[in-house]
Amino acid sequence: MDFNRPIRIGTRGSRLALWQAHHVAACLELAQLTTEIVIITTTGDVVLDRSLDKIGAKGVFTEELEESLRSGAIDIAVHSAKDVQSTIPADLELLAFMEREKVNDVIVSFDPALSLDRPDLILGTSSTRRKAMLRRFYPHATTAEARGNLQTRLRKLEEGQYHALVLAYAGVHRMEYDQLIRHILPETQFVPATGQGSVAIECARSLEPALKVELQRVLNHEATQTCLLAERAFLRTMEGGCSIPSFALATFTSEGHIQLHGGLISLDGQQYLEETLTVADKQEVEAMGTELAERILERGGRQILADIRSQRDAGE
Repeated sequence: MDFNRPIRIGTRGSRLALWQAHHVAACLELAQLTTEIVIITTTGDVVLDRSLDKIGAKGVFTEELEESLRSGAIDIAVHSAKDVQSTIPADLELLAFMEREKVNDVIVSFDPALSLDRPDLILGTSSTRRKAMLRRFYPHATTAEARGNLQTRLRKLEEGQYHALVLAYAGVHRMEYDQLIRHILPETQFVPATGQGSVAIECARSLEPALKVELQRVLNHEATQTCLLAERAFLRTMEGGCSIPSFALATFTSEGHIQLHGGLISLDGQQYLEETLTVADKQEVEAMGTELAERILERGGRQILADIRSQRDAGE
């Protein structure tokens, strides 16, 4: 395709976000498209003294990038797919989901002998979902807030603020800190957040149609997209983002069917609702995600969400 100017790729300024943007740029340049990376600071990058649920997690890492899409300052925005809110504004669209990395949560520490059975264990995480799951599966552990980019969190870890961090494998691996991984948490138990491990590409609906077609051809990974459409339909129906402890993971079975395992956990970890559904037709994955979420809500999920909102309102 002959496009007469560089494709402007919007990204946050963290090392991981820049890695994602450069990865996108490399893919596009292999397809003979020139690129330019534009760094944009988001609310989530600036406000580091409060947990995500306290600052309103909807769009906290995406809003400023989306404004730049609307203004035409950038052509595409690169996000960690797990940071993208469940409902996209009508004038924008998710154009592509890049091939997913390993989805697991991992325990990262400078102590090579770290034991998760340590009675005074302090684990750093900023994720509501991870905190709730740790309270359920490792109730002896204490969780501590760990905001900031990966390098900031590792510095706090080295200073002794925590014994270990709980992070997504994808970010740790992409930043080449694999040597610090002490435990890989099973995805069947610590089910990841919607979209974890994938990079999402967002654009304005008004972007040139021919360019959208080419960008999708180069960047979209169809199997990943199929799985994330199921997960995002689940999240959308739950009406939540990363501020609620929901989880969902879609995978392909050996028969080629699509299986979705999702649920919700209370903040104290005591209530753990989960369901698994399977469909054979890719066209049915979003309906599957919606149905699974409705089942969770009917089984007690609405009450869990109401309790979470009540606790947060009381704490404000």
